[in-house]
Amino acid sequence: MKFELYKPVAFARDVPEDGIKKGDIATTVEYFDKPEPGYALEIFNALGESIDVVTVPENYLEAVNEDERLQVRHVETV
Repeated sequence: MKFELYKPVAFARDVPEDGIKKGDIATTVEYFDKPEPGYALEIFNALGESIDVVTVPENYLEAVNEDERLQVRHVETV
């Protein structure tokens, strides 16, 4: 599934190396088609401040739907 740029998406799985949990929300900022389809994503904290940019394959993502609610979780920082 191709996602629209600059729109929210949800992670469909954990990405432990980046501290990401399934269901975390990010914003698509760039699409890549090689070596496999994927996206650069900007991740924000609960205050809307940019905290990271990660790149993941397209199949790590799922659409965000209107019948879903956001929630907050604490993230340990080093």
